[in-house]
Amino acid sequence: MNKHPRHNHLLKLILSALFLAIAFVLPFLTGQIPEIGSMLCPLHIPVLLCGFICGWPWGLAVGFIAPLFRSLILTMPPLFPTAVCMAFELAAYGAVAGLLHRVLPRKKPFIYVSLLVAMIAGRIVWGIAMMIFMGVTGGTFTFAAFLAAAFTNAVPGIILQILLIPVLVMALDNPRILNLKN
Repeated sequence: MNKHPRHNHLLKLILSALFLAIAFVLPFLTGQIPEIGSMLCPLHIPVLLCGFICGWPWGLAVGFIAPLFRSLILTMPPLFPTAVCMAFELAAYGAVAGLLHRVLPRKKPFIYVSLLVAMIAGRIVWGIAMMIFMGVTGGTFTFAAFLAAAFTNAVPGIILQILLIPVLVMALDNPRILNLKN
């Protein structure tokens, strides 16, 4: 009996739990830099890595759970609409990164393509979620507010993700490191 698929599933489960734990703790570290702490988008990093390393279903799950889990346990981010909209955003990050990484060649340029498409898709999903939830509650969410929150205020996090994620993915994608197949 071949135990490899079961081993692979268990390894992905363990790594996903690790990425969820990192998502829970990482904002404490970046929060120590008040000027740019939240601008570093600390929840995005472990979710994107989970999508790349464990695959799209795991990235989607960790992305959806992470902000809700932090909100329910620590009240940060605030549950509604912030954490709820972030849940959809981060789920999109993890799913798109994992899916593209699976279907595109595992070469450096395609890791960047997967990352950039995932980052854009997640921000679009977040904007749509914010527009819907703000509309339902009688609030407004303008295009200017979307651009400011999704891009302008997130520049340090975007730069950090572009510099850090591909390097970590290339290191962790090495078959000798995790022996994990998507």
